[in-house]
Amino acid sequence: MTLGADKVKAWRTPVAHFYSSIYNEHHVHQYVSKKNNGTIVKAPRPVDLFRNSIATPALVASIINGKYVNALPLERQSRAYKANGINLNSNTMANWVVNSTESYFSLVYDKIHNLIYDSKVIHADETPTKVMRINGKAVPNGKKTYMWVYCSNPISNSPPIVLYDWQPSRKTDHPREFLKNYSGTVVTDGYQVYHKLGKESPDLNIAGCWVHARRPFAEFIKSVKPEVAKTSIAGEAYDMITQIMNEDNSYDDLSPSNRKKQRQKNLKDKVDAYFAWVKIKYEQVTKNSAIGKALGYSINQEEYLRKFLSDGNIPIDNNIAKRAIRPFNIGRKNFVIIESENGAKASAILYSLVETAKANQINTYKYLELLLTEIPKHMDDKNLDFIDDLLPWSPLVQKQCPSIYKKS
Repeated sequence: MTLGADKVKAWRTPVAHFYSSIYNEHHVHQYVSKKNNGTIVKAPRPVDLFRNSIATPALVASIINGKYVNALPLERQSRAYKANGINLNSNTMANWVVNSTESYFSLVYDKIHNLIYDSKVIHADETPTKVMRINGKAVPNGKKTYMWVYCSNPISNSPPIVLYDWQPSRKTDHPREFLKNYSGTVVTDGYQVYHKLGKESPDLNIAGCWVHARRPFAEFIKSVKPEVAKTSIAGEAYDMITQIMNEDNSYDDLSPSNRKKQRQKNLKDKVDAYFAWVKIKYEQVTKNSAIGKALGYSINQEEYLRKFLSDGNIPIDNNIAKRAIRPFNIGRKNFVIIESENGAKASAILYSLVETAKANQINTYKYLELLLTEIPKHMDDKNLDFIDDLLPWSPLVQKQCPSIYKKS
């Protein structure tokens, strides 16, 4: 059959149908004849994600979105596919996830990794996760490793970045390597590793978290009767810290310079009074008791808890890091373990991309599909400038991957 046309117009049209949570993708190729001369021309073949594989951007994006956004283990997804007549085992999906991460997603990860250092303040936290094979060898009952998370400062005007970094331990070497070229403030929960790094580097300023200072008092209050809590040292400490935090929250819309002025004017005396009170009460209690340990924490962390007073860019708490690492903790409850180092590294990259995408209010599935569609086209490029247009806050991505939950 010959179709007349002045120019070749050939394209590939994806037609998708959703049913029972399964994504069916059909590729419709159009053939035309150039200038009606009988020569049939076919649309160029799309770039394959992997050699000799049925994997497509839509399919792999759906699998990754299922696991890293909706906390659905690959085994559960495999069963869902099988229930709809599709045999797609979890090992195949795991290979797709790791390979797509190493080949494509890692390019975006490396870019945002470099950009996070532009933030004047970085939030940091870490959580344990079990990995079953290290250096290719099985570890009985798995090895306790750590997923570290670093977030840019939400107070700044720069785009939000959430960066996960998997490491085999909780040693100082890991954050030291991550922060070796960083000059600014790191907000943490009081982990001594960061204090050590702050003493090593004059360019690194460590700030504490008042939520962590308040938490042991809150736990004590929950453990006793209300009438006891109301008149206890824990109750008084909790109220003092809450008052400080609530007043500081009222400065959220101020510029850093004005925020600092208000903190110096209205909060410095209250912070001074709190630490003076804590030191008096500490001498009146048993040091190893719950209250003694809670008071001792505030005393030991005083230098770092005061940092927010002297810099309007520094938040009073580390809640942003806690919120950023929560999706991983939820997912971990479902998949329990990570099979290998490669899987752990891939998880760090993918959680980084989906959490940064959510922080920038874009649709995570559409974003993953866009990356898997566009990046393979550039694998022969001599530079990586094209990545700039694929960052979550770029105009292109914001337009093509809008979230229905985005605030107006």
